[in-house]
Amino acid sequence: MHTKLYKVLTNDEWEAASQSGQIITQLDHVDGFIHLSSAGQLNMTLSLYFSQEESVVLLELNEQEIEASLTYEYSAKRGGEFAHFYGELSIKKISQLWYLNRNAFSLPSEVMLKAEQV
Repeated sequence: MHTKLYKVLTNDEWEAASQSGQIITQLDHVDGFIHLSSAGQLNMTLSLYFSQEESVVLLELNEQEIEASLTYEYSAKRGGEFAHFYGELSIKKISQLWYLNRNAFSLPSEVMLKAEQV
């Protein structure tokens, strides 16, 4: 089973990524890497960083396809290991995409199932 990783973008961030072909946010640019979440980390990521958004775009990436530039690093703020991608992340690496609307951000059932399998 291949691990899936996720990136949440605002609608504006997704529009910029669609135009540039690269996935990167202002926070990623400042931190020097692209923040990614596991399925189990998504609810907290949405709660901490996207609570003011009415809708977001959820991107799924296959860890195997990006592992050469991927590092897992400890986050003291969140108390766990997080996937950080160093380099340019092409939108061509997206394996699936969902548009999420606020309902406390209901995750797609297939993503929640993956979280339970960890």
